[in-house]
Amino acid sequence: MPNISSVSEFLLLAFADTRELQLLHFALFLGIYLAALLGNGLILTCHHRLHTPMYFFLLNLALLDLGCISTTLPKAMANALWDTRAISYQGCAAQVFFLFFLVGAEYFLLTIMAYDRYVAICKPLHYGSLVGSRACAQMAAAAWGSGFLIAVLHTATTFSLPLCQGNAVDQFFCEIPRILKLSCSDAYLREVRFLLVSAFLGAVFFVFILVSYVEIFRAVLRMPSEHGRHKAFSTCLPHLAVVSLYLSTATFAYLKPPSTSSSSLDLVVSFLYSVVPPAVNPLIYSMRNKELKEALRILSQYSVFQRGTHLLHLIP
Repeated sequence: MPNISSVSEFLLLAFADTRELQLLHFALFLGIYLAALLGNGLILTCHHRLHTPMYFFLLNLALLDLGCISTTLPKAMANALWDTRAISYQGCAAQVFFLFFLVGAEYFLLTIMAYDRYVAICKPLHYGSLVGSRACAQMAAAAWGSGFLIAVLHTATTFSLPLCQGNAVDQFFCEIPRILKLSCSDAYLREVRFLLVSAFLGAVFFVFILVSYVEIFRAVLRMPSEHGRHKAFSTCLPHLAVVSLYLSTATFAYLKPPSTSSSSLDLVVSFLYSVVPPAVNPLIYSMRNKELKEALRILSQYSVFQRGTHLLHLIP
């Protein structure tokens, strides 16, 4: 067995060898990050004008999205800008913890949002009793709490393993399968079992989401209005696509056999589950919403009015 060494830092994947391509990656990541900040920030700004359960869940989704994309992209941007690959041991552990915490909580929240849509469309007369303010708060707290417990379990198990295969993590952020490859002990199989259990739970929740949307589609097809059917399908299908993207890419990234490993494919898959959803969720879940767009319009008009009033006061 190779000597077990004390790892003080890890080396993340370098996107390019030339300085020009590194700066190009930095600019690309910066654009995606700013778009995610803008979209989710607008939702957080407007939440006080909207008081339905769905918008309460959208507020939680925006917070989770901001945290998720802020866990991975800023470090990747800093490494590309300063031409470095290093991340400290503590920083790597923090990335693993927060990514599992936020992604796990978001997946639970997406399940709750599918239930909310099911009750709203299929059982509208019981919506107020089944999805009241107290129930919404309890379900949101359960999502955050479940994500936290899963993150503690996986992070503690992974970073208790002895490492003796170097410190190069072939990914642009710290990912558990990459760290397990550095282990020189059979104890890593315990974390693999935890990952399998997590994947099974994810599949159970996905079946629940799928059944919810099947019932929604059945109810939508009975609608007499073609416009209503089109609106419901155009809203629900993107939601289902995001959940499918989350589960399929995360499952592939964490449970694929090591023999099928490809750095370029792994990079794309990790990018799809950790960066793309936080950037596009504001468009899919929110900007298609008439009420939210109206709130944004009122907010922008109010901001313009405030700036105009301020300028008038500056005129002598």
